[in-house]
Amino acid sequence: MDLLLTHGYFLSEDQKELAIMKPYAPLGILYLSSHLKKKGFDVEVYDTTFGSRDDLYAILHNGPPSVIGIYTNLMTRKSVLGIISNARASGWTVVLGGPEPPTYPEQYLNAGAHLIVQGEGECTLEELLIARQRNDMSPGKICGLIYRGENGEVVRTPARPLIPNLDAQPWPDRDQVDINRYIQIWREHHGLGSLSLITARGCPYHCRWCSHATYGNTHRRRSVGAVVDELEAVLGRYHPDMLWIADDVFTIHPGWVLQYACELKRRDIKIPFECITRADRINPKIADALAELNCFRVWIGSESGSQRILDAMQRGVKVEQVREAFRLCQERGIQTGMFLMWGYEGEEISDMEATIELVSTTLPDTFLTTTSYPIKGTPYYDEVADRLSSPLDWAESTDRDLIIRNRRPKEFYTYADHLLRSEVALAKLSRCGQPDFQMAEKLRHEVEEARRGLLSYSWRTDV
Repeated sequence: MDLLLTHGYFLSEDQKELAIMKPYAPLGILYLSSHLKKKGFDVEVYDTTFGSRDDLYAILHNGPPSVIGIYTNLMTRKSVLGIISNARASGWTVVLGGPEPPTYPEQYLNAGAHLIVQGEGECTLEELLIARQRNDMSPGKICGLIYRGENGEVVRTPARPLIPNLDAQPWPDRDQVDINRYIQIWREHHGLGSLSLITARGCPYHCRWCSHATYGNTHRRRSVGAVVDELEAVLGRYHPDMLWIADDVFTIHPGWVLQYACELKRRDIKIPFECITRADRINPKIADALAELNCFRVWIGSESGSQRILDAMQRGVKVEQVREAFRLCQERGIQTGMFLMWGYEGEEISDMEATIELVSTTLPDTFLTTTSYPIKGTPYYDEVADRLSSPLDWAESTDRDLIIRNRRPKEFYTYADHLLRSEVALAKLSRCGQPDFQMAEKLRHEVEEARRGLLSYSWRTDV
C-alpha cells in the first residue's frame, strides 16, 4: 500500500448527528483516492464514519507502515491528533490535509505530523508519492507543502496551482466506502436514501467569517455532460431516492443550471435533490428550473435580517433579495431552509429584531441558527484576534470554543433562539385559517418570557 487515507470523523461519537442520522460519504478523500489510483498508486481508505478508533489503530499497528493521509477540519482536531500519535508510534509517515492544518501548522507539526498539504491535494500527494518511491524525500521541491526545516522553522513551499479542468479528474472512488450503508441509514431514519455529489469546487465570494483555506476565492465548474454522466452512473449502481448536491453555491451560474435542466430532461433523469445557494443567485428562471429539476429543498444563508450586519459580513446580498428568493421558491412548491448567525461583531438587539422579523415573514420550512465563531485564517478572526481566549488547551478544543471578550454571554443567544422560534411559531399559527387561540396565547407568553430574558442579558458581556 502506497497510501492510507482517512478523515477522523467517528459517527458513533457525535451525539448530535446520531440524533439526526444524515451521514454522507467523505467525497474529498474519495477524489484523492481515484486520482492517485489512476496514476498507478495502491491506495486504501479507512472510513471512520462507521469505523472505530481501535480498528484504525490496529491497522496502523499491524502495518506495514507506509504513508497515511488524514483529512482534518476544526471539528475533527482531537480525533486527528490521536491518529497522528498512533501512526507515528507505528512508523507511518503522517500527511495532513483539509482546511485547518495550514492555519495551525506549528501545532500540528508539534503533534507529530511530518507534512501538511495546503490547498488542493491531488497533485501534491501524487508528487509526494513519486518522490517517496525514488527515496527522494525533499519536500522543498514540491509545491503546496508545509514542513519543519532543518533548523526547526516552519517552511511553506510555493502554492500549487489549482486543477484547471475538473472534467479530466476521475469520479470519487466510492468503491472504497460502503455507500449502500449510507443510503440504508438514510432510509431507516428518513424513509429515503440519499447520496451526495458535487458539480463544482470553491466559492468566489468574500464573507468575512468563511474559510477559503482549500480553494481560495475561486470557483471551477464541471461541464454539464460530465456531471450528468456521473449522476447517471451512481443512479444505476446505488439507486438512491434523493441527492445532496454539495456545492457551496449550486446556482452560481444561471446558464449552467438551465443547460443542466435541459440535459437531464433529454436523458429522462429526474430525482429529488436539495442544495445550497445564495439569495442573489435565485431569479424566476432559476426557480422554474429548480422546480423542473425536482429540487425539493433549497438552503439559503440569510445569516441576518439586518442590512447593516450583512454589509459588515461582506455578504454582498440585500435583505430584499433574501425575501424575494424565498418567495420565488415557495411559490413553486420548493421547500426552503435558512441559515442564521447570531453575535457577529457590532450586532445590537435592533439587528436581532430585524432577523426575527425576516424569518417571521418569510416563514422558511426550516431554519438553523449558530452563534458566530472566528475561524483562524479568516478576516473575522483577524478582526477579533486581540480579544480571543480559550478555556481549553488547543488540543482539547476547536475554534468554536474560542471566547470573544466583551461579547454577550451564551445565555443571551439562548434567549434569542427562544424568542425567534416562538415568534415564528406564532406567525405560522396566525396564518392558519382556523388558528388555535389557546396555543396562540401560550406562544405569546413564551415570546414575552424570551424577550424579558433577552433584555435581562442585553447589558452583560463575557469578561
